[in-house]
Amino acid sequence: MHSHATINYPEYIWPAGKSCAVVFSLDLDAESPFLWMSRGQEIKHLGEIEQRRFGPRQGLARVARLFEEYDIKGSFYVPGVVAETYPALLPFLVEGGHEVAHHGYFHERIEAIAPAQAEEYLVRAQELFHVQTGLKGLGHRAPSWEMTAEFLNVLQRHGVLYDSSLMGFDHPYEVEGLIELPVQWTVDDALYFRYTNSARDKTHPANPAAVLESWIEEFEGMRECGGLFMVTIHDWISGRAQRIRMLRKLIEHIRRCPDVWWARADELAAWHGNSINSKRFLVPAHSIDTHF
Repeated sequence: MHSHATINYPEYIWPAGKSCAVVFSLDLDAESPFLWMSRGQEIKHLGEIEQRRFGPRQGLARVARLFEEYDIKGSFYVPGVVAETYPALLPFLVEGGHEVAHHGYFHERIEAIAPAQAEEYLVRAQELFHVQTGLKGLGHRAPSWEMTAEFLNVLQRHGVLYDSSLMGFDHPYEVEGLIELPVQWTVDDALYFRYTNSARDKTHPANPAAVLESWIEEFEGMRECGGLFMVTIHDWISGRAQRIRMLRKLIEHIRRCPDVWWARADELAAWHGNSINSKRFLVPAHSIDTHF
């Protein structure tokens, strides 16, 4: 076993009797990424924007009913413009016992805008969420899961509870002191099912049976490794009937395992900060020098 601290970390310790944690998260993007990418242009075609609006119109309600059926409390990451456009969304989720958290304002990529503008969008979202729900000190997930060291500091300065955008471990850790709840592309529905008939689409949507098999394998791997199984779905993708059926089968498989801790992301972050794991997986957010 290597002894150097940067490549030799201890095992993550979950609550007694638990081998891993499971979080069902949903990025409630609706039409926000399309509007951000189309900013400054006249929008004449309706195909993608209507496809995305299926999310708040029908997809979200279907996911919420599925969660209610199995008594799952999810974590919903909502861009500010979506909460502004559909003001009933955040209160609906909070009333259902779910977590609501930040996901940019216009689904902007952090590294593509000025730091001051990114901070302005965060503050604007925080104020809107507080008006609509009365809540403060919420979690955060970066659009497109991209992050900068500078923006991590901004999040801490504005009292954000945790971030969920990075992949440096497969269990909770800390980057520059901010709790990080890692995500993973393998368990993101967009990787398999996102299709808008645009130049970005390279192939047709995947077979849900194959995706289900892959996700079950990943879950079982997390049980063996003692990691976090963070499922990420989207309102306009997994709210479709086929994917709801797939999610039901996944949930039923996980429910047969008594050593799983089902949690909301904010509950997991709060527990991590007060557990023996706190500060054991603390890493710096190094700037990368590309001048070789």
